[in-house]
Amino acid sequence: MIAKLKDLYKYRELITTLVARELKARYRGTVLGFLWSFLNPMLLMLVYSVIFGLLLPNRFPGIVEKAHYSVFLFTGLLPWTWFNASVLESSNVLFVQGNLIKKIQFPVEVLPIMVVISNMINFILGLPILFLFFIIFSKSLSMWVLFFPVAVFVQFIFTMGLCFLVSALTVHFRDLKDILTNLLTLWFFATPIIYPFEAPQIQQHFWAKLFLSLNPMTHIIEAYHYSFYFGTLPHWKKLPVTLAVGIALFYLGYLIFDKLRDTFVEEV
Repeated sequence: MIAKLKDLYKYRELITTLVARELKARYRGTVLGFLWSFLNPMLLMLVYSVIFGLLLPNRFPGIVEKAHYSVFLFTGLLPWTWFNASVLESSNVLFVQGNLIKKIQFPVEVLPIMVVISNMINFILGLPILFLFFIIFSKSLSMWVLFFPVAVFVQFIFTMGLCFLVSALTVHFRDLKDILTNLLTLWFFATPIIYPFEAPQIQQHFWAKLFLSLNPMTHIIEAYHYSFYFGTLPHWKKLPVTLAVGIALFYLGYLIFDKLRDTFVEEV
């Protein structure tokens, strides 16, 4: 597998071309074009802030300031959007790109990679909006924001492994696409995005705390919350464990993808 992963480096120009094509196609025919990369997260931020700001007003005193709740929310929502979009698009990418799969010697593994990277670029393009809201709400940033690339790396590995697995399995189990839509909705609420992991409602409930602790996305989102919102070092014990889980998932996902690659042409 190591040798096959090294071979992916040879396809770096192909991956770059596919990512550029995907990003252009996403906004082709729109008046604002790439400006939607900034407007979409801003509009998403406003919608969630209004809804959850009204439903959960000052529910976390001493942890999340009421005036800064929108900043807290968006800090977790932005990376979740990257994760959610990558998984959903990966479940359909082999069908959408079926014409490429049927070409001789096409490295089909570049398609899930294209999906994850293109959504990661959208995530990065949304960061200026996050910084803008820090300024608007007079929320300062600390030096620990420099830890941000580590969180991105851990999320990339975990997301990439899951996308390899999902894209391969969906070819044979097409119901998985619909299952994923509902599963990701549950996963969203089972991840501390609209509420902090340190909330008393979580810490005082053993099973809720255990359930969230076993969720790898909990510790990834927490890394963003700590480095951006709380301005402290993320839990250094939890993130390496999450990275180890991500590497294991990456290995498993790529292994299954590689085992099933010869069946893709027939099924698609």
